[in-house]
Amino acid sequence: MESSPVPRPDLPSRQPKKAHRVDSTTVSLIELRNLVKKFGEKSAVDDVTLDIYGGEIFGFLGPNGAGKTTTIKAIVGLLRPTSGTVRVGGYDVERQPILAKSASGYVPDEPHLYPKLTARELLRFVGDLYGVDAGQVDRRSEELLRLFDLTDAANDTIDSYSHGMRQKASLAAALVHDPKVLVLDEPTVGLDPKSARLIKDILRQLANRGAAVFLSTHILEIAERMCDRIGIINQGRLIAAGTMDELRRVGKGESRLEDIFLGLTGGAEYAEIADVLK
Repeated sequence: MESSPVPRPDLPSRQPKKAHRVDSTTVSLIELRNLVKKFGEKSAVDDVTLDIYGGEIFGFLGPNGAGKTTTIKAIVGLLRPTSGTVRVGGYDVERQPILAKSASGYVPDEPHLYPKLTARELLRFVGDLYGVDAGQVDRRSEELLRLFDLTDAANDTIDSYSHGMRQKASLAAALVHDPKVLVLDEPTVGLDPKSARLIKDILRQLANRGAAVFLSTHILEIAERMCDRIGIINQGRLIAAGTMDELRRVGKGESRLEDIFLGLTGGAEYAEIADVLK
């Protein structure tokens, strides 16, 4: 069972909180330049160029098979691009993989954690992999366990955890080295409302402290409410990116993200069918 609610502390501060604003002084922490990834003759990602800035949450949307997860795996160094470049935290992911991975944390859609480790052991293990000082790892681990309501279960093995607890343990492990960039693939899938709200609050805190948060999601309401900017990919190509106001101008007058998304990706006819069947 999940632990009972405890007062939620703030994340350890990296820098003072600030309102998100992209301008000439904002640092680009994820840079995609003409990114192409082919599997045989099929282009899963086709000439994507994009910047994600420190201090923002960027939502990455697209239909199934559009290229979201392939793009994410290229960003975190799990797939080598066919052509183009990816830079994370200022480092080329292909030429400087260790430095690029040290600057980022990654939470896949289905985290695979060591089942016989406890959460506390997992965080120490990950901190050691990143070369973080042992004393700092211990301090940060306790802060993260408390933040994610995992303190009471910290000495239980992960195979006894619920899905929500495993998801929170995975996110804690991605944060133990205090990364500048956090990449998440469907971070709230399968979570109860309390856990989903906790993770959304933490992502906002991270962005407020200057990190770049890049997340994919199928839940358009989450993207519309919490993301500073949104990119839409379809058939491997980035077809729109911007704030909600900017997307509304592209979306032929639609005001809701769902309507904009369906209009841009060719899903409007399915929405009309659904309306008829109501």
